[in-house]
Amino acid sequence: MSTASVHPAEPRPERLRNPLLRLLAATRPAFLAVTLVGCLIGIASAHAGGVVIDPLRAALTVLFALLAHAGGNVINDYHDALSGADDANRGRLFPFTGGSRFIQNGVHTPRQTALLGYGLLAAVVPGGLWLTWQAGPGLLLIGLAGLALGWAYSAPPLKLVCRGFGEVVIVACWLLVVVGADFVQRGAFDLLPVFAGLSYALLVANLLFINQFPDHDGDAASAKRTLVVRLGPQTAKWGYLLIAIAAYAWLIAMVANELLPQKTAAAALTVALSFPAGRDLLEHAADPSELTPAIKRTIVAALAHGVVLAGVLAFS
Repeated sequence: MSTASVHPAEPRPERLRNPLLRLLAATRPAFLAVTLVGCLIGIASAHAGGVVIDPLRAALTVLFALLAHAGGNVINDYHDALSGADDANRGRLFPFTGGSRFIQNGVHTPRQTALLGYGLLAAVVPGGLWLTWQAGPGLLLIGLAGLALGWAYSAPPLKLVCRGFGEVVIVACWLLVVVGADFVQRGAFDLLPVFAGLSYALLVANLLFINQFPDHDGDAASAKRTLVVRLGPQTAKWGYLLIAIAAYAWLIAMVANELLPQKTAAAALTVALSFPAGRDLLEHAADPSELTPAIKRTIVAALAHGVVLAGVLAFS
């Protein structure tokens, strides 16, 4: 067990005796909501393009996207344990940062964690192949790109998050979720899911970004050189607002150029959550123990933004 203090809500073996519940909890299921919303945006985008939605394909798209995200979460825990990043993390704000704590608190061994993570990714393959057979070979490219990025995010030799590219990977992954969900229904590539999905993907990346502040010391001690570690908290803190501005500017630009329905501009109202979170980060970058409210606002901002986009596209 980690020498770091254990938060009362963190998982422990005696609390997770049911094996199925233990496996589910290891995937950090609360965070899978960002993938569910990404799928909804893609499905709604196809509907807005005049496609009649196939409910079975839609349900399987959501299921296998969630499995892929869950696998990525577990693999990230495994590699953060190998690097020592999570074990060295004493400033974490559980359950938002510092990983699932399954390995550190003795719930799973590293080997069990690796088997679960890669097993989940393997389970995605047959379903993805069936959807490719139904929708077209382009989906194979999307799926392979998503799996490759999910692996390369934290796994050696690439370890992209350790090279400061974590936010770029997150934007690409969640944009692929939207584009892939659209493709399954449409059977072809289209720009509409890109127009609709990029602002959402950027706000999801902001969640990763703000989470790096409480994790800074543990990441730095284990040579996990995230963007916040590379820039330092006092410089990096401005990145949150820059990412948020890029997200909302993209949405407004798409609406202004009539590339998205006018009512999707309502998703920009979530700026009322993003900017106060950014203000809190500017104030507490040097004392990240105070960032829990800002992290919660960041989560709600991203999810609400995506739900509004999906809702408007679905009824446009």
